[in-house]
Amino acid sequence: MSLVLAGGPVIPNFGQGSACETQNGWFCTDWVHEHWGDTLQPALVQHIELSIIAIAIGFVLAFALALVGFRYRLLDPPIGLAADFLYTIPSLALFQLLVPFTGLTRTTVEIALVSYTLLILYRNMIEGLRAVPPDALEAARGSGFTRAQTFFRVELPLALPAILAGLRIATVSTISIATVAAFVIPNGLGRPIFIALEQNVFKTEIFTAGGLAVALALVADGLLVLAQRALTPWTRLERQA
Repeated sequence: MSLVLAGGPVIPNFGQGSACETQNGWFCTDWVHEHWGDTLQPALVQHIELSIIAIAIGFVLAFALALVGFRYRLLDPPIGLAADFLYTIPSLALFQLLVPFTGLTRTTVEIALVSYTLLILYRNMIEGLRAVPPDALEAARGSGFTRAQTFFRVELPLALPAILAGLRIATVSTISIATVAAFVIPNGLGRPIFIALEQNVFKTEIFTAGGLAVALALVADGLLVLAQRALTPWTRLERQA
């Protein structure tokens, strides 16, 4: 991908544009309005799909691994180390490592995005489960709860704040990293950004696509905050006490 950085007036490859477009203004509202339906909205929908799929798969995998690590403590260090290792690989390098096996496909992108969610989700799940007070477990056993009842009715609810906190972080980071997916497939909000870079760094498209990614992360985080408050009402009571 080559970036043309020559000076002079910029005429993006979008047909006949306004004066703001042809002179590469900082933010051309007429371009946003004209290309919302054919450029920005499809990219936004694709970005949401990429993020939701990665977060959902990552959550299920991390939860399964957390159950194993929580039940068998000897397996926790190797699982955590594997998640740490995946998280340290730069996204572009991970894409390059996966392409020979899965090609320039959405599968490549999703594998990479899921890999980056595992560390955050797994660590928070493990720490949340281990932070359950011994008194609560003793009370559950004294009430005649089985091991499964204790987990689902005591341990999991008390670990929920930590789990949801990890989900918030993983969601925001996934939405951010998903912009790089455009290096592999022409999907997501990274695509308009790369197109704009090819079109002599067209500012409006870069700012609009980048702003949509930031707005999407903020909205997702806000929704998860509301979900966390609804699912863990006792945390608010503790803060008020």
